[in-house]
Amino acid sequence: MLLLSAYASACTNFIVGKKASIDGSVMCTYSADSYGMFLNLTHFPAAKHPKGTMRKIVDRDTNKYWGDIPEAEETYNVIGNINEYQVTIGETTFGGRHEMVDTTGMLDYTSLMDLGLQRAKTAREAIRVMTTLAETYGYNSEGETFSICDPNEAWIMEMMGCGAGSKQVVWVALRIPDDAICAHANQSRITTFNQKDKNNVMCSKNVVKYAKKMGWYDGKDADFSFRDTYAAPDFGGRRYCEARVWTFFNRFCDGMDKYIPFVEGKVKDAESMPLWVVPNRQLSLRDVKMAMRDHYEGTPFALDNDMGGGIWDMPYRPTPLSYKVDGKNYFNERPVSTQQSAFVWVSQMRAWLPRQVGGVLWFANDDANMVPFTPIYCCNTTQPLCYNTPGADDLNFSMDNAFWVCNWVSNMVYPRYNVMFPSLESVRDSLELSYHAAQQPLEQQALMLCKRDTAMAQKMLNDYSNAKAQQMIDRWRKLAYYLIVKYNDMAVKPEKDGKFLKTEYGYGANVERPGFPEKYARKLIKETGDKFAVPEE
Repeated sequence: MLLLSAYASACTNFIVGKKASIDGSVMCTYSADSYGMFLNLTHFPAAKHPKGTMRKIVDRDTNKYWGDIPEAEETYNVIGNINEYQVTIGETTFGGRHEMVDTTGMLDYTSLMDLGLQRAKTAREAIRVMTTLAETYGYNSEGETFSICDPNEAWIMEMMGCGAGSKQVVWVALRIPDDAICAHANQSRITTFNQKDKNNVMCSKNVVKYAKKMGWYDGKDADFSFRDTYAAPDFGGRRYCEARVWTFFNRFCDGMDKYIPFVEGKVKDAESMPLWVVPNRQLSLRDVKMAMRDHYEGTPFALDNDMGGGIWDMPYRPTPLSYKVDGKNYFNERPVSTQQSAFVWVSQMRAWLPRQVGGVLWFANDDANMVPFTPIYCCNTTQPLCYNTPGADDLNFSMDNAFWVCNWVSNMVYPRYNVMFPSLESVRDSLELSYHAAQQPLEQQALMLCKRDTAMAQKMLNDYSNAKAQQMIDRWRKLAYYLIVKYNDMAVKPEKDGKFLKTEYGYGANVERPGFPEKYARKLIKETGDKFAVPEE
């Protein structure tokens, strides 16, 4: 199994059907949790291409060039992971059987996503584009789960190659019911499916035949499970991956406790979770964003009840996920919100609005918990400078770059989380709620403009998106300066009405020294006994 490499390229997708959301939006999320990753917000402009034009295929994860394929006559505007028709594509890697990887294939999963977005007006069309290209040119990535959504439908698709030199793939795509929510996080999740249901199921002709040919399955076609045949979950697939799915479902669905034995990964035959669930209430945009900030709070997997979080209860753990002590293997929990996120987004797709207005990619260039999502409209033709900064990359810091400024702030807060996070959270939520409050009046103005001049409406939304992103980074720099002053040297400078207090002589007022939290102090004394006890006089 290639599951270890899947965990190293860790991602999470949540999906919300249009009847499962409060306002009728289809929503999809993506967290790119690859260690050390630095990526700008990508943009592919709409274009017409002369016959014979070729398209270079370059793996965005590695920058490796794979070759050229014919370009489509027309391609659509793509900003990040949403196109001008509000089609959104996300992914997570699950690995699967190593012998199925086609190392000679031309297309990797990032290229398939880009090509699907550039060439499709609907989710169904994107599935056809991606699968046709993979079956034509070969697919060189490991097993992949894709979220493929548009303003009317949400789909989940899983794909794997058929071995080196095959230029073949096995794949299946299922439509998620409109009233349901779904999720995946680096573990294959599609089990059995009805191949006769052409409205809600698409699959390759060889999806079962290939497994029988390889001797991995010999039952009835109707009983075939994609997951259990090609990528059966091991302990890591359940505890590191399915636990993220469980915590999303658990927020909005009753009765999820019965799946805890499966998610814990210790009971071999425990009942596995369904692919989707119907939530006990409709979800708001804010609900979905907060779900991306989850650390298993209030669940058996919570990270606030042991010394792993340090003195100030950091809900994060160092990597790697597993480690050894005295020859025995141990592991860290892998929450949805994690420090190694390069970027996170929530896509909002709305069928009742003109496509230029209806699609919004709410983007955050760091761990979702530590920064606000700013709106990027699907008609954007330029990226905000802070999300596409010349000279900034994984080895070069820039004060103009959101990834680096947001990470600078986050890495100040992580070690002293309980003390410093409330200050960050206050600014984060204030900005984010201001964007939510501005959304409806902004879009009303855009709708009025669309009636007269669509191009003018698009420019207004483009400029607004870029302005809000720049506002965010400006405010985040100020937050960084504030945190350095406020919490310098493990002390806390007192404030009143948003201003630091001073003595009557103009110096800063005496600092507060919070010391150890009581819970940690008790643990320390339990471990050290009387070593630090003050002698009684």
